[in-house]
Amino acid sequence: MDNLKKAFASKLLKIKAIKLQPNNPFTWASGWKSPFYCDNRKTLSYPELRNYVKLEIVHAVLENFPEVEAIAGVATGAIPQGALVADALNLPFVYVRSKPKDHGLENLIEGELRPGMKVVVIEDLISTGGSSLKAVDAIRRDGCEVIGMVASYTYGFPVAKKAFDDAHVKLITLTDYEHVVAEALETGYIAESDVEVLHEWRKDPAHWNG
Repeated sequence: MDNLKKAFASKLLKIKAIKLQPNNPFTWASGWKSPFYCDNRKTLSYPELRNYVKLEIVHAVLENFPEVEAIAGVATGAIPQGALVADALNLPFVYVRSKPKDHGLENLIEGELRPGMKVVVIEDLISTGGSSLKAVDAIRRDGCEVIGMVASYTYGFPVAKKAFDDAHVKLITLTDYEHVVAEALETGYIAESDVEVLHEWRKDPAHWNG
């Protein structure tokens, strides 16, 4: 698994799906300042990499959750990859909106799940875990069992780890913060002095100001 995490971190850095800017922080939608930005959706534009991500998620699902009966993608980032994975596994696919549609049937879950189905949720990125676990709650309220989640990347924030533990959701990721930072340092993307800045940010991202 460590070899996969290192290899995938390298691929994300190569296509600039991950950007590290300790001296010129980004502002996230949450308002947090961050020296780190990750956009896994860029992988969709590279057929070879898109296929790589699909196959690695498929392997992760089969290895960790062999009893899976349906795949759910979290809107919007994980819808395409989730659909690709469901297709490869020949399983039903649904996606979960961040909030119910404001017209028509006002669906929160698009697609159809049968009560009692064992579902694996696909996510592109885990930050605090809030939106990912809202999707889990929606699926559980629909009468199904969430047996786990597979995500492309996690920042590994303590708040997210606690949230997943509290929700009793097993999380598997293709790569993570530690492997990305190590790979970025090894390839000269960032300097040794930047690593301390990144570590300080990850300890308390909500209050970090750069």
